[in-house]
Amino acid sequence: VPMADFSVNSVLNYRAMATMTTALPNLMQLSIGGPGLFHKYIDGEDPDEELAAETATYTPLDIDVISNFRKLRRLNIHGGYGLNGRYPTLFNFPLLEKLRISLCC
Repeated sequence: VPMADFSVNSVLNYRAMATMTTALPNLMQLSIGGPGLFHKYIDGEDPDEELAAETATYTPLDIDVISNFRKLRRLNIHGGYGLNGRYPTLFNFPLLEKLRISLCC
């Protein structure tokens, strides 16, 4: 069975992904991009304080919801805008085979 890819590149897709963590917890492939204009993922550990101040008024989204996809095998993170700091959750998938990070500042 081929793996389906779900891409998160907007607030609408983010909300769908948050719902999918309950409906489809066995999702195996996920792509994360920037959440869209005036939105960001909650700052990670040890964030860049200047960037945090610049985006303080942006609507925060919880990136940690992807940790509910325990069978994730492939994770693509592209266009790292929207992320600020370290996110240990992104590296805690026991079945992860492929991690791809591209175009991060």
